[in-house]
Amino acid sequence: MSLRQMLGFSDGELMRSDAKPCTRLMRQTAGIFSVGGGLGFWVLCRLHYGTRITVPRSLRWAACGAISTSATTALLVRLFSPECEPQNIAAYDHKK
Repeated sequence: MSLRQMLGFSDGELMRSDAKPCTRLMRQTAGIFSVGGGLGFWVLCRLHYGTRITVPRSLRWAACGAISTSATTALLVRLFSPECEPQNIAAYDHKK
């Protein structure tokens, strides 16, 4: 699913054996960006509603921000990371 080969950024070689597997890289990136997205959207909610803010509304905005940013960054990592090229997934991602 990696776009690197289609865009000509990949030579098709395997990564080093000590590189992070694609699934772990996606999971770690999504986790980091979910926290940042939640905080960012919470700030946007505070700016948008001002004094009319309520706790359920701010939590809803934070949850939507966390989900949307984590899903977006996981997709971008999957599409553009060299670890997520098909030959590297076949070689290094071990399904249990």
